[in-house]
Amino acid sequence: MFGRLGAPEIILILVVIILLFGAKKLPDMARSLGKSARILKSEAKAMKEDKSSAPADPPATGEQPPAQRTIQAAPGDVTSSRPVTDPTDTTKR
Repeated sequence: MFGRLGAPEIILILVVIILLFGAKKLPDMARSLGKSARILKSEAKAMKEDKSSAPADPPATGEQPPAQRTIQAAPGDVTSSRPVTDPTDTTKR
């Protein structure tokens, strides 16, 4: 239907993007996209670590909740690190 994209088509698409967003905003957009990708990657890694280290048995009702943990968004990026609490089931059944 669309066929393959060659060099002229890719160049045309890039020119249209530059015209739409402006050359000044493109580096900022790329930087924020990279930062978002790093945050997503670190969150996914933290979720995998949590699943692998999760206990097999659920905690008893009288036990203390675990301490808060901090997830780093990216190496050296301290502005977006924050404490994270595990979700609790608060629905009434």
